[in-house]
Amino acid sequence: MSMDRHQFLKYMGAFAGASLLPDLGFGFSPSSDNKPGIFDLHCHTGRFFAKGSSTYPGDEAFAKALVEMNQAGVNSVFLSIVSDISLLRITDKGVVVDSKLEKGVAWESYKNQLVILKELIKNQNAQIGTSVGDLKNSKEVNLFLSCEGADFVEEDVDRINEVYEQGVRSVQLVHYVPNNVGDLQTAAPLNDGLSVYGKSIVKRLTELGMVIDLAHASFETVKGVAESTGAPLLLSHSILAGDPNRPIAARALSRDHAKLIAETGGLIGAWPSGFSKDFEDFVENTLRLIDVVGVDHVGIGTDMDANFQPVINDYFGVEKWLQALAAKGLSNAEVEKIAGGNARRLISSILKA
Repeated sequence: MSMDRHQFLKYMGAFAGASLLPDLGFGFSPSSDNKPGIFDLHCHTGRFFAKGSSTYPGDEAFAKALVEMNQAGVNSVFLSIVSDISLLRITDKGVVVDSKLEKGVAWESYKNQLVILKELIKNQNAQIGTSVGDLKNSKEVNLFLSCEGADFVEEDVDRINEVYEQGVRSVQLVHYVPNNVGDLQTAAPLNDGLSVYGKSIVKRLTELGMVIDLAHASFETVKGVAESTGAPLLLSHSILAGDPNRPIAARALSRDHAKLIAETGGLIGAWPSGFSKDFEDFVENTLRLIDVVGVDHVGIGTDMDANFQPVINDYFGVEKWLQALAAKGLSNAEVEKIAGGNARRLISSILKA
């Protein structure tokens, strides 16, 4: 009988669950002193988007989130500003966009969120990560800044240099509002993949040593980016496609889509959204993703605290997920790669010293 890696791990995990494999060292705990720590590739922890609104949590909630990260063994995160947030409407079926971005809106939204986020970080004496040197094991969480959607560029590619100087180290090319950078998964194509303008953005990001995030991008856009840069690519939060009737199925990846990211030396953050039916289904979906791209190309992108019907609601849930992967048959070394080792390798190959 032949079986792929996922089937083998599922088979072995059944024995582990029955306590028939007591000496294999399962029971990974990333918060242990000798572990390198979790790297969350995509989050909005603390929901810092709209100061003065009823949903703004303030310093207390942000401080609580940092404490939780620390206790759960989170070493680093990409905290993401959302450039098109003013046009997004959340429904029970996912995000809906009702209009187009007017010029200047995305740039102002980016700047406003940056001020809020930096104020929160300063008030907690936290650290903004900007270089490879910040990828260290420490008792403090390294907060790397990212921006979800390159809409803020607005034909002025020099703005990428500006956001770099402001501390941003990763830019996700597209989000939910269609733009002229590239096509996205959840809207009709407008650019035949990556546009010429999009290529100029990719070129600048590569020159500066910034992470190019292709979450939400269509397969054709990903192909265009892969052909335009030799840098390894990040797809910070998604999951392998399955049943097309699942919620937000348009955001899932085909096998070819996932493999293309891996072929660049890149990384996919497993996404614990409502696409998975529950926590156990997410564990199984993670194993399927590993089977397609290999354990060296999978990480975690929680989308905390802005995820759609999440099956992991806090960072202690991420610990539980890693322990579940170990119980299914992954070695401690493999789980450590998924927890943060792969992310640190990717970041180290892109960011400047």
